[in-house]
Amino acid sequence: MNLRLIGIGAGVLIILSLPLAGAIAGPDFAGQDDGKGGGLFSTLGLSVSPRTSPTAPARSAGGAVEPGKPGPAEQPRTDSRCGPEVSSPHGVEAQTCVLVGEGRTWGRSYYRNTSGRALDAVLTMMGPAGRTVQIRCAVGAGDEPGLCETPKEDSAGAPDSYSAVAEFAVPDDEGELLLRSGSNSSVPGDG
Repeated sequence: MNLRLIGIGAGVLIILSLPLAGAIAGPDFAGQDDGKGGGLFSTLGLSVSPRTSPTAPARSAGGAVEPGKPGPAEQPRTDSRCGPEVSSPHGVEAQTCVLVGEGRTWGRSYYRNTSGRALDAVLTMMGPAGRTVQIRCAVGAGDEPGLCETPKEDSAGAPDSYSAVAEFAVPDDEGELLLRSGSNSSVPGDG
């Protein structure tokens, strides 16, 4: 009988110690690190610092990734020229921009529709030598922000030779125009 109780007690101890063993081991099971450095050590504030972690890129004293060491991929630069944020009494807000990056140019309009009804948007991008690209976007009836964007085209001139205009209208036979937004700002910005 004592042996039976000892066996049951040992089984209970093993079952209760499994979560503790998993917490001590952390999330790096079979090389599947979730990058959070979890486990019991980090819970107790005893985790390895990112500077000495074998999975973190080596960093200099200033925090920059040291040459020859892996780090995050550098994102290409995108420049933008945006018009002002405009709104209509009908519940539509928008801002339209011309974007330039990696030798390509495109138009984008950021919007929010609180009108309570679905709308149509037409975004037109005009470039040098009469080049025009136009796209239609369906604008849902919620107030979540959204965007309408033309395809990216190879740049054919200076960035300031492009402009974009977005028009938001009721999608019916009359097509009542509720808002027009343009990239007519002369102050360049980063996007």
